[in-house]
Amino acid sequence: VQLQASGGGQVHSGGSLRLSCVVSGGSLRYVAVAWFRQAPGKRREGVSCIIMLAKTTWYAEHVKGRFTISRDKANDTTVYLQMDDLKPEDTAVYYCATDPSLCAATMTGESRGDWGQGTLVTVSS
Repeated sequence: VQLQASGGGQVHSGGSLRLSCVVSGGSLRYVAVAWFRQAPGKRREGVSCIIMLAKTTWYAEHVKGRFTISRDKANDTTVYLQMDDLKPEDTAVYYCATDPSLCAATMTGESRGDWGQGTLVTVSS
């Protein structure tokens, strides 16, 4: 499948953004979809993950309570990442990817699934 991430932008600290990950060439129904991010000079990290069929979610500790991952209820082709109370340390390029390990790899910042291109999120203080 092919994934496309969008929705990045520039906001002030405390602001919100919603990222979208749209798939083409297949369905996300039987996989997990994850969001990763990579800040300049830092290692890529897993941010959140959702197992589509079970609707089970995982969040990195430092985004819990601020970020919400969800799936489009009408179809299995879109996953969202609602980001609230953004902080300057959330500045990064955000990527979506499928995770064949059902989120286990996401927790380590890796995935052997299909990746979308990144979308830049910049949070100014």
